[in-house]
Amino acid sequence: MKKGLGKGLAALIENNIDGNSNAEGEVILNLNIDEIRTNKNQPRKNFDEDKLNELADSIKEHGIIQPIIVKKMVNYYQIVAGERRYRASQIAGLKEIPAIVKDYNPKEMMEIALIENIQRENLNPLEEAEAYQNLLDTLNIKQEELAIKIGKSRSVIANTLRLLKLNDKVKMYLVEKTLSNAHARTIVNIEDHELQEKVADIIIDKNMSVRQTEEYVKTLFEQKPTKISQKPQKSSTYKIVEENLKNSLGTKIVIKPGKNKSKIEIEYYNDDDLERIVGIICD
Repeated sequence: MKKGLGKGLAALIENNIDGNSNAEGEVILNLNIDEIRTNKNQPRKNFDEDKLNELADSIKEHGIIQPIIVKKMVNYYQIVAGERRYRASQIAGLKEIPAIVKDYNPKEMMEIALIENIQRENLNPLEEAEAYQNLLDTLNIKQEELAIKIGKSRSVIANTLRLLKLNDKVKMYLVEKTLSNAHARTIVNIEDHELQEKVADIIIDKNMSVRQTEEYVKTLFEQKPTKISQKPQKSSTYKIVEENLKNSLGTKIVIKPGKNKSKIEIEYYNDDDLERIVGIICD
């Protein structure tokens, strides 16, 4: 072995035989790949098939340089870190895979999986946001504490978490890279989900830049609220019905159409007038 390799990397290359240890004294085992399962709480949900195939080709030629990390369960091993290497090893047709067995609790497993993916920049923005939220909920910590744990600023975490407020279709655009992270962060300022989707479609259709998107969204907020979210307008049909009821009941009638429900207001002046109107209606 040539000198000059990092001590940890050299140790991993030299000691990937079943039962040996790396520089940190961690035992490396060659595990049957069929005994390994993925972690459902893994932050990363999407894997680029082309990149997986490239890694599989590299594994066929050079083997796995860095062991995956697993936790021993009852009848199998669960991946803590290294799912991409595991998937590529399956594609490469490996029967065994080098692994380090660790006894992590569920909270530690989630934290380590997130940190590994962030350090390798493997997560898309939405996966990162969901992972942050899961950690905040599971560890019961605040954004400031999470920022320290993963080496990110609190503002980065806060802005990433806001992506969870996007319309589902806009989230899909983000995952598919039809919209950039910067576009999505601008759209999320719009609270109305239907309007978010409409704006996203306009941005894509017109191939708007981030700056153009910011200006466009700004104009929406500068408009009067009625232009962004208009109240249901009373049609001429309602006005005709109002007039007919007014003539029949001899009093003012107002029909108020609503989005989910509507109502009719019947005006009366005293108890006698109310009794008269009821008599007409019930007749």
